[in-house]
Amino acid sequence: MAKILLVEDDPRIASFVSRGLASEGHVIDIAEKALDGLTMARSTEYALVILDRMLPDMDGVEICRQLRTENHTCRVLMLTAKDAVADKIGGLYAGADDYVTKPFSFDEFVARVEALLRRGTPESLEPVLRVEDLTLDLRSREVRRGSREISLTRKEYALLRYLMENAGTVLSRTQILNNNWGYGFDPGTKVVDVYVRYLRKKVDEGETKQLIKTKRGAGYSIG
Repeated sequence: MAKILLVEDDPRIASFVSRGLASEGHVIDIAEKALDGLTMARSTEYALVILDRMLPDMDGVEICRQLRTENHTCRVLMLTAKDAVADKIGGLYAGADDYVTKPFSFDEFVARVEALLRRGTPESLEPVLRVEDLTLDLRSREVRRGSREISLTRKEYALLRYLMENAGTVLSRTQILNNNWGYGFDPGTKVVDVYVRYLRKKVDEGETKQLIKTKRGAGYSIG
């Protein structure tokens, strides 16, 4: 059972989704307006926030962006009629974990919700990941390269953690997309390449040894 916030202004969709998720054992709160949803997300600890993108008082992407700026760690699923690649990229860049377009299969929707809720897997028995002089503390989320502290966004942190947990292994773009964004396929965007570039700039820039490596045509690795 998880506590979920649904921000959706269409009462039919809100009713359909909330009843369906409630039948799966989840507790659902509903907000019809963006500002109400933002207030609720700030004051209550939700495992998942489902955001309609086309809300009358604010774009759902802006809600997501504000929550991420304020370091809220809830999963975010965008639910929208906009299916253009550029719209999906915008939602992902704002910090969404997945993106479902209307109309959708409810069975697939539930499967995506459950996949997002399963993401927070137990911490490794070793609380600090290490690759050369790069360390990632799983408890404090502090990242350092030698004595230098590295500030990362939530997505950058998740990507670095995945790479470090699989140090020495080349991870494909599809594997990274599935782990960090919930996609089991490559939607044809450059989101992985962009985030690796962000990460490489923070981790490797100015360092003698470059830890993040590109294997042309295969993917990325660290070590």
